[in-house]
Amino acid sequence: MDDLLTIGEMCAAYQVTARTLRFYEQKELIQPRREGAHRLYDRRARARLQLILRGKRFGFSLEDIRQLLNMYERDGTNAAQLARTHELAVARLAQMEAQRAELDVAIAELKTELAEGAAMLAALKAAE
Repeated sequence: MDDLLTIGEMCAAYQVTARTLRFYEQKELIQPRREGAHRLYDRRARARLQLILRGKRFGFSLEDIRQLLNMYERDGTNAAQLARTHELAVARLAQMEAQRAELDVAIAELKTELAEGAAMLAALKAAE
């Protein structure tokens, strides 16, 4: 055998649900082997799942992930895939940094509002 994992073993190993695996299968992102009604995941399916999960963690869309996975060349000539991955990653990093900057502003404003509110509450309690 080729180090095959069942759907339950995949779920445990990658901390995903069976529903998630079936969803990725439906979207043709992973293709498990079939033996009767059983899904068996080989090394290639596991590698693809790792890439899918990493892409999702970075905020890539499933369509972006699909395109990147489909660009993989078994002969090792993955220059196009690497270039596209880099392009997407640079764009995503810029988005994440902009979101962080917006969050930093919102956090600072909320802290100011909380401090002012606490001061008002303290003044009201002192006046009682």
